[in-house]
Amino acid sequence: MKPDRTANDSLQRLLDGNRRFAQGTAEHPRQDAQARRALVAGQSPFAVLLGCSDSRISPEILFDQGLGDLFVIRVAGNVVDDVVLGSIEYAVAHLEVPLVVVLAHSSCGAVTATMAGGEPEGHLGALTGKIGPAIGAHAGCGDVDAERVNEAARANAQAVAEELRHSRPILSPRITNGTTKVVAAFYDRASGEVHVLDT
Repeated sequence: MKPDRTANDSLQRLLDGNRRFAQGTAEHPRQDAQARRALVAGQSPFAVLLGCSDSRISPEILFDQGLGDLFVIRVAGNVVDDVVLGSIEYAVAHLEVPLVVVLAHSSCGAVTATMAGGEPEGHLGALTGKIGPAIGAHAGCGDVDAERVNEAARANAQAVAEELRHSRPILSPRITNGTTKVVAAFYDRASGEVHVLDT
């Protein structure tokens, strides 16, 4: 691992960028033609972001980062399947990314649908089926009060992060030896702030 790419430094870099975004002082770094050309030969992101597909949750924007900074995987409810896990493993093993962040957010539609219960249409059942076990008693409860939804979204992110920490053969050994760190975080859409749920 490169000395300037520790997990803790990477997390602080994300939080510093989020502070700028939330305060309205975003710098919008590395978003010009020069930055684009510099990345033609390869990439070296400093963090993996597993976030929700919600159009209002764009990691590069809310963390005030630029081209080549983040390896982003977006799926409704920030859930993990084999394809998502393979993408994370690629970033960690081949790009030597030291930090993986599972990013939940307020008023998550996927979590709300899981809590509402009922028979989901189409393939939505595959999504709510992944979220249900993570949020436990909240699943199918029918109570979609905003704070309860946010509480369940936090629980889901923490469960996904824990799942990643125990994933073998790539992630778990790297976490044990300190090469990689996985954290859960929560984005408040109203304030623009990201809060780390565990470290």
